[in-house]
Amino acid sequence: MNFWQNKTVIATGGAGFLGSFVVEKLRTRGCANVIVPRSRDCDLRDGETILRLYKETNPHIVIHLAAVVGGIGANRANPGRFFYDNAIMGIQTMEYARQARVEKFVAIGTICAYPKFTPIPFEEEELWNGYPEETNAPYGLAKKMLLVQAQAYRAQYGFNAIYLMPVNLYGPRDNFDLETSLVIPALIRQCVEAKERQRRKIILWGDGSPTREFLYVEDAAEGILLATERYDGGDPVNLGSGEELTINDLAKMIAAEVGFNGEIIWDPTKPNGQPRRRLDISRAKKLFGFQPAYHLRRGIAKTVTWFLANRHLI
Repeated sequence: MNFWQNKTVIATGGAGFLGSFVVEKLRTRGCANVIVPRSRDCDLRDGETILRLYKETNPHIVIHLAAVVGGIGANRANPGRFFYDNAIMGIQTMEYARQARVEKFVAIGTICAYPKFTPIPFEEEELWNGYPEETNAPYGLAKKMLLVQAQAYRAQYGFNAIYLMPVNLYGPRDNFDLETSLVIPALIRQCVEAKERQRRKIILWGDGSPTREFLYVEDAAEGILLATERYDGGDPVNLGSGEELTINDLAKMIAAEVGFNGEIIWDPTKPNGQPRRRLDISRAKKLFGFQPAYHLRRGIAKTVTWFLANRHLI
């Protein structure tokens, strides 16, 4: 707990989905000076803005959570934006942190950085053994460059930057916009609306065969702070649950939780995305004691409950 006392921490993206949980946990741990730059006031694509932020706040730690992200449809529609915005935000935020002599920089990467056909379970050593899945490659590669930058800065400048790769996140406060959301919030909303409108079926992208691993957002936030407290190495580290299931089984689980009894129909003309995802999370456990607390069914139940209570605000 003493780690956070008298420290100033900048959490970029701290008002977002994952960031809001990270900020809450920071304050619970006794970090009294948490700075959350908002995009309307602090455009991280602009170098002068970042320089001014660091000069005004003099942070000890920067946790870079800010990202432009979405599901398969959003990635296909915005490959240029997803590459440029994520790359330029990360590169400049880290470079100016180095110039400002920030003590530690925590870069949040993505599971989308892994090659399309990575052997299961994904081990960090496999990260460079192929090209990412095409629909999210621009986003994945933009975030992957932060690992290159962190390792290069560590080698040349002795800069303490670490790189974490969370698997697909879900939970309360997620993005439930069907145009841009990821799979779990999209399925929850579709099933809820289909039930309420007494529809007999829902149509989902792909064929339901790909597998995915999901990490509850509170677990991800805990993993990030444990790594910040305890890990100072240059190797990338996975953050996941180790729990793999097919998208078809996921859809059935969510439909049952919501109470939607209609038919689930798959549209194979739409892309599946990466064939399989499951992480080896042993490195995180060994290096900083990370152990996820939420199994998927419990996390989905909490997420559905939150959505039903807050959907009028979405």
